[in-house]
Amino acid sequence: MTDLVTLAELGGPLAAIGGAAYARHAHPAAYWSTVGLPLSVARLVASYSSTMDACGLTVEPSRWRALAVRATTRREIRPVPPRRGVIRPNSTGLRVRLRLAPGQEPADVAASAERLRHAWGVHAVYVRDVKPGVVELRLVGYDVLRKVRMPRRVDGGLLRVPVALREDATAFVRDYRAVPHELVLGATLSGKSMYLRHLVAGLAAQPVALVGIDCKRGVELAPFAPRLSALATDPDEAAELLPVLVKEMEDRYDLIKARQGITPGTPDEEITSDVWGLPDSERPVPIVLFVDEVAELFLVATRKDEERRDEMVTQLIRLAQLGRAAGIYLEVCGQRFGAELGKGATMLRAQLTGRVCHRVNDEASAKMALGDIAPEAVDAACSIAPELPGLAVVGDTSGGWSRIRTPYLSLADAAATCWESAHLAPDVPALTPFRPYVPPVPVEASGTATVPRPVTE
Repeated sequence: MTDLVTLAELGGPLAAIGGAAYARHAHPAAYWSTVGLPLSVARLVASYSSTMDACGLTVEPSRWRALAVRATTRREIRPVPPRRGVIRPNSTGLRVRLRLAPGQEPADVAASAERLRHAWGVHAVYVRDVKPGVVELRLVGYDVLRKVRMPRRVDGGLLRVPVALREDATAFVRDYRAVPHELVLGATLSGKSMYLRHLVAGLAAQPVALVGIDCKRGVELAPFAPRLSALATDPDEAAELLPVLVKEMEDRYDLIKARQGITPGTPDEEITSDVWGLPDSERPVPIVLFVDEVAELFLVATRKDEERRDEMVTQLIRLAQLGRAAGIYLEVCGQRFGAELGKGATMLRAQLTGRVCHRVNDEASAKMALGDIAPEAVDAACSIAPELPGLAVVGDTSGGWSRIRTPYLSLADAAATCWESAHLAPDVPALTPFRPYVPPVPVEASGTATVPRPVTE
């Protein structure tokens, strides 16, 4: 009888522990909000001074402070940790600002991030430089990339698209004004198409002309035809479309030059070297060019194909070199990208500032995308597991890199977004001959319209 009572008394705590373990695995966000957050805050507050001392982040107190301690108390004078600010919890972790002591730098705190993670029982710790002498610790409570949930509030704007979630629980925003051109690599089923869908769906609601080159007969970009201003579905059509884009770029430069009219009395605000300095009434609409399976533009079978390839690659390089000031931006995607593609491959890559590398089939592609940024980024890209589609390593030529993951977006939802925003497609006369054919929307007897799959001519 006593044994039965003891088991009954233990049943409640054991069930609670089992439920917490299940919630931590199946519902990490709920577990963090109810259990993980209070425990981590308690650990941080209780062990802050000792943890900072163990990590070597304390300094000797100032002379005046030491004199004050000796005059008022008989305590031992101990090293002083960075001054801690208010702890700000959120749904994925918590944030706290530290005021560094004289002689410390943000790199000192970043070097101890792994120690802080274990001491306070969180998934990861990231350090951000706020201003001179102040850093922010972002503590992430669980693996936010396992089940992606985008933040509710993301700063958007023209040519800014929140497309994925970073490993520090912040949104990765594709900003074409800051990073005009980008290279996106990924093997089959790696999530590269999902990344592309988010970009197209995000730009569809903006006053931007979308142009596509999809040499897979348009299977990737044709569903977005209602919102596209131009679409080429094979190398022959691409060879006709690229010169038109180059001519459009040159015309925009002529417009900028004519608008400058620099004289000794010209106000500074009227002097510009790109389209963004033009008045709103004169500024041409931005153009974003999506190139899917860029390797198809490099492959040749005959000498005639080789001449066409050289011309297309030259035009792509010209757009990458000069397109930003004219409001033309490139998004180059492919499964494989390397120097063996042929002449101009490495030169084109050098103009693509942004780099996104999903899971690839060979290390050479990862090195081509990220090798000139950081060697550790290449290792991170090569270690992406096949069961995590959408996971990628993103970097830029400044040397920074991080892991991101794109949330799921079905092709039907992305296509529906393009249908709903088809009326926003700007009129670019030079691209009218390449506008994809979209069949009329059939109306059923009940009066409800059904959205057919768009096709190309």
